[in-house]
Amino acid sequence: MKPPGSDPRPILLLSNGHGEDLSGALIGQALQQRGLAVEALPLVGHGRAYSQAGIRVRGRTREYSTGGLGYTSVWGRITEVVQGQILYLLSRLLLLLRIARRYRLILVVGDVIPVIAAWLSGRPTATYLVAYSSHYEGKLRLPWPCAPCLRGRRTRAIYSRDALTGADLTGQLQRPVHFLGNPFFDGALSPSEPLQGTPVQRLGLLPGSRLPEALHNLELMLRVLERLPEALRPAERLGLHAALVGKLTPQEVAPLASRLGWKLQLEGDERCCLQRGPLLLQLEWGRFAAVVQQCDLLLSMTGTAAEQCVGLGKPVLQLVGEGPQFTENFAEAQRRLLGPGVFCAGGDPGSDAQLDATADQLEQLLERLLHDTRWRSELQQLGMERIGSGGGAARMAADLHTHLDG
Repeated sequence: MKPPGSDPRPILLLSNGHGEDLSGALIGQALQQRGLAVEALPLVGHGRAYSQAGIRVRGRTREYSTGGLGYTSVWGRITEVVQGQILYLLSRLLLLLRIARRYRLILVVGDVIPVIAAWLSGRPTATYLVAYSSHYEGKLRLPWPCAPCLRGRRTRAIYSRDALTGADLTGQLQRPVHFLGNPFFDGALSPSEPLQGTPVQRLGLLPGSRLPEALHNLELMLRVLERLPEALRPAERLGLHAALVGKLTPQEVAPLASRLGWKLQLEGDERCCLQRGPLLLQLEWGRFAAVVQQCDLLLSMTGTAAEQCVGLGKPVLQLVGEGPQFTENFAEAQRRLLGPGVFCAGGDPGSDAQLDATADQLEQLLERLLHDTRWRSELQQLGMERIGSGGGAARMAADLHTHLDG
């Protein structure tokens, strides 16, 4: 057997979604730190997380409004067909088959589709099943033919997203499935500068990363804030911070804010806020880690970001929208995945009943956080159980290194 570092060929990261790309990029950086060459082939989207990490992305990429493969709704699946996403996926798979032999190992980050693709390539593989968890139903039912592919001799290692799933799949597949932590959680642990102000409590808004959905989500969140009781409105009582992606610019936000009675105010060259009476919402770009680390409660319409918050021991209040990503089905599945630290008010998306109930629940959760220290400890324990500790990317890279050329 050759030593692990003797093969100069790179490792290929194969992923199929925004959150999967983030995890893949973090694992890729950890592999590079061990002196290994890494490239990436995202099956959906541009794979910006890879580019930002300095990892080469193979082929010409495109992005679609669903942000992934549309499991959240029938409309999402229809949208994919209309936009040509299925044909695009087939072209990405063909690219994989053409270039597969250039790689010493393919690391799958995702679900059954990249698992099948990696199996068809004929190359040695490792798989991080970030999309599946036994917490959904108590026993994981892998879609066919995921299990036969994972049992194959070319599969060198399998990693799960939580300990329960690791134990479940170890029994089902009759081979070790390891839980080493979740690399996507590492992104929430980076050092951050203090947020402005010194309020009693802070509320973070997470409207998502994909336009135009994120803009629609922000509108719903602003309408919830308008329903807060008078006691919570002053900035010294409750600091409000919205973690926004770069594409959600002040120019995008200003017309929406004006229509709802909010004023956009610039604070120097890099900071701005929205104000409506005593309500003051700080808009934060490039400060996701600061928002999730320093806010006491998160109002969320996100996937991976909500998981990171749970890992930090923070309660998450969902606000169901019209999608295409953050739909009622998606939110319900997320609550099963992440457990009792995730809350959601009832009512049709965007209705007065939903927004009123969300504002009421927000007030109740903030009150509980002030007085229930035992609950805060339980949230920390829940985070360890469902997400794990930081350093998952480094542990996974170290374990992968032992399987190279084996």
